[in-house]
Amino acid sequence: MTETAETATGAPERDDERANQDHLADVEVGAGCTEIWEHLSEGRAGASDD
Repeated sequence: MTETAETATGAPERDDERANQDHLADVEVGAGCTEIWEHLSEGRAGASDD
């Protein structure tokens, strides 16, 4: 994201970015690809059980 885009669009773009990252809220900082993949797979499996 460039400074111009951030200034031009303001908070809505940040809100979109935050919404796109909500599914990673439970992933530890510094987690690798494997941990992230496992987390996403668990969430997907839990969603299909509903």
